[in-house]
Amino acid sequence: MFGIYLKRELSRRKKAALVIAMGLALGIALVITVNSVSAGMQQAQDKVLKSLYGLGTDMTVTKAQAAPSGSSSGRPKFNFDAKSSGSKKQSSDRVMTQGGQTLKSSLVTEVSAQKGVASAVGSLSLNVVKVDGSFTQGKAKSSASNAQGGPGGQGGSTGMPQVQGGGASFDVNSYSVAGVDVGHQDLGPLATSKITTGKTFTSAQTSAKVAVLSTSYAKENKYKVGSTLKISGTAYKVIGIATPDSSESTTDVYVPLKQAQTLGDAKNKVTTIYVKATDSKQISAVKTTIQKNIAGTTVTTSADLADTVSGSLSTASNLATNVGKWLSIAVLVAAFLVAALLTSSAVSRRVREFGTLKALGWPSRKVTRQVVGESVVNGLLGGALGIALGLAAAYTVTAISPKLTAELGSTGGSGGPGGMGGPGGPAASAAKNTVDIALSAPVSVTTIALAVGLAVAGGLIAGAMGGWRASRMRPADALRSVS
Repeated sequence: MFGIYLKRELSRRKKAALVIAMGLALGIALVITVNSVSAGMQQAQDKVLKSLYGLGTDMTVTKAQAAPSGSSSGRPKFNFDAKSSGSKKQSSDRVMTQGGQTLKSSLVTEVSAQKGVASAVGSLSLNVVKVDGSFTQGKAKSSASNAQGGPGGQGGSTGMPQVQGGGASFDVNSYSVAGVDVGHQDLGPLATSKITTGKTFTSAQTSAKVAVLSTSYAKENKYKVGSTLKISGTAYKVIGIATPDSSESTTDVYVPLKQAQTLGDAKNKVTTIYVKATDSKQISAVKTTIQKNIAGTTVTTSADLADTVSGSLSTASNLATNVGKWLSIAVLVAAFLVAALLTSSAVSRRVREFGTLKALGWPSRKVTRQVVGESVVNGLLGGALGIALGLAAAYTVTAISPKLTAELGSTGGSGGPGGMGGPGGPAASAAKNTVDIALSAPVSVTTIALAVGLAVAGGLIAGAMGGWRASRMRPADALRSVS
């Protein structure tokens, strides 16, 4: 009886039911769109952070760069021999550690032993400034003058010699080098890249003079697998070309950690310790533990780096999180109120119907159940329409894939000597690094479940108001409505 009557009443009031359903649908569609775009923002931010942090990395341990002493400016110096009589090709490399002060390699083991740490790997970041070119020494020529001089008017005087010709032409090239723990490559600077040509390091190449180059650096300098790369006079054989999994990596050359320590004159030193926690939910607690037990270090988590992301990605994320969220709530509340008012208004126009039903013996609870049932169906219909609209909006955003820019700032440490080095840890890679990300809008099962819940809630709210009004009607009201 309830089902038959419900179906008949909804069929009679199709327009009213559709208006109520569309009001709820718009609110639900906006909620789905905002949630899916926010999820897309989070994914975009994760891509940016993964490109800096390394797959599986939860935090890094570094030490802030110390201020240079008064006797040393810390600027790079290059010494050349310019005494040659002719032109001569000359080259000089300056290798400096970057990413803050160096840490003892033994700290890697100490960090690994902390509670909540699954594994830890050390890395050494270097900056190489290569200057090469040639000097051409000028020639001194004297100019004679016929000025009179000396007794008897004999002899002339020779003018001051003048240097003619000569000069110098030099090219300056700067690139970054990362020392990789070849025994633990699943964590660290190379973990975010995939070897596309050649091969990666083996555990036996701890001290080998081999190198893996980034795709962009190899292409720019025309290196390929088998080529020889010279760093500060040491020749390294290129064994692989690596392509970053997400965004462009800021590291150009990867060498075994011991080789990097030799190049940087930093034996048994590292600049960054990459840490993986046993439980991703306990990252904050692990950070506190490391800072407490290992003094003088800076622990940076992905959450810390996320706060440094700026550019259009950050702006869009703030809009989606703040404006979008409150706009969704406002529209949803308005939709619920409109649905409730329309349902209440519809009940007012059914005075004769409900009064007659009560006169025939229907109790108030049965009348209320009838109104609530109709409202819930309207809510579910609105939910279905809202999900369809929300999915269409999310699909449109994904299809268009608007480009967002993420500019990454540093979170700790000061610049290296002479301004050549960057801040510590992954933040060093992040400093003034701009990444373009294509925005998508994924819709999760949780979002769909939220939409269904909102549809049912909207129907119940509207039904509760309409049912309360219907339950107050008396059989005499039906008689008064008869003209």
